[in-house]
Order: sequence, then C-alpha cells, then structure tokens
Amino acid sequence: MQPIRLLLADDQALVRAGFAMMLSVEEDIEVVGQVTNGQEAVDFAAANPVDVILMDVQMPVLDGIRATEQIVDAGWAKVIILTTFERDDYLFDAIRAGASGFLLKNADPDDLVSAVHAVAGGHALLAPEVTVRVIERFARQLDAEKAAVGAPVPAGPQPDPAQQKLLQSLTTREREVLELVATGLSNAEIAARMFVAEATVKTHVSNLLAKVQVRDRVQAVVFAYESGLILPGEGGRET
Repeated sequence: MQPIRLLLADDQALVRAGFAMMLSVEEDIEVVGQVTNGQEAVDFAAANPVDVILMDVQMPVLDGIRATEQIVDAGWAKVIILTTFERDDYLFDAIRAGASGFLLKNADPDDLVSAVHAVAGGHALLAPEVTVRVIERFARQLDAEKAAVGAPVPAGPQPDPAQQKLLQSLTTREREVLELVATGLSNAEIAARMFVAEATVKTHVSNLLAKVQVRDRVQAVVFAYESGLILPGEGGRET
C-alpha cells in the first residue's frame, strides 16, 4: 500500500524534528516535507502530493488556520491542527476552516500516530469532551455575527432553513445516528446504544454525511447545531 504522505508545518525546528522522529518510524507514514509557516505549507501542498498535514496554529507569514482554509478548499490535503494552547477559539476556527482533527502538542505519540491514520482514512478527530464546546462556541459566534450587523439576536438559536431541508432528507434511523454522533459517541458506542451491528452504524454514518453534504463527523457536529437538531448544552457524553 502507498504510505501516508505527511507534511509537518511548524515554526519551531525542535518540534518538527520531534514529530518527524516519532512518525518516520511508522512503516506506512512517510514525512515528505517540513515547512516553517502557513504560506510554505500552502505552496508545498499545491506543488506536491500530500495526504495529511500536521499544522501549527501560530506561525509567521500565514497562520495555520488561514493556511488550513486554503488547503482544504483546494482539496490538496487533510489537516490536523496542533497547538500548545487549549483554546476554544483555535478549536472552533480550525473546524470552520475545514480541519479534520485537533490535537494538543503534548498528546501521546500513539495518539498522534492514530490521528494521522484516522484522518488519512477519511475519519475526523474530535474528542467527545470538546463536542459541547464546539456547539456552544458556534452558537456564540452566530449571535455575535448578527449583533455586528445590527440584526436582532434571538433568545435561542435559529436553525438555518437550508440545513433544515437537508435534515429532512434523512431517514429516522439516520437522524438518530446523527444525534448520537453529535454527542461525541463512537460507532461502537452508537451500535451498543441502538442494539445494531457496528457495520450498520458505519453505513448510516456514511449515508447521512452524503445527504447533509458534510465531509466528516466534525462537520456533522456543526451541521447538527445549524439545522436545529441539537441545542447548545445538549451535546456531550452522558454520565
């Protein structure tokens, strides 16, 4: 099989070297390049085949969020955002820019390798514990945007009509799966909750992502809020 072609984008040489050392030992991962800022990442991805980019946020010339937006929009690679800062604005902006994953730089090496494999395989990486933060941040952002243009800010979130129309295209089962995805449950956990095989859940997830026109599970969480399927405070793992 073709190895996963990986690009490292970070302005700190020691960080790049550390990631390269950890990931190069994997037989199915090839570090094809290292760049020092977002613009170099954009230029490299435009000129070379890349599957996944590990992207720092704070970099000179062009930051990682804006670089991610350009790369994802062009379809050149999938992006995992890496940062030392556990901040909601980075997380939210990264998802809006199209990132498929978000990890802190102090993540365990095994988690980093797993993240690269997952994203390269078409999956998204959003830990359940941050799902609620994504939705609530999204709600605050929409209200702020409306206030900035002088539009009235409603007491609660107002579903997007276009998104609601897409939501109506789902079967009852697909809608149920989407609700569970939006709470941060894995396919295995959803299967256990619904008393079905995990393969059945995977089929439902694949179908619903196509119907609501989103790339991955991370975008599905945002869609679940936009469409009014779930409200801020309703997401997250039950205890």
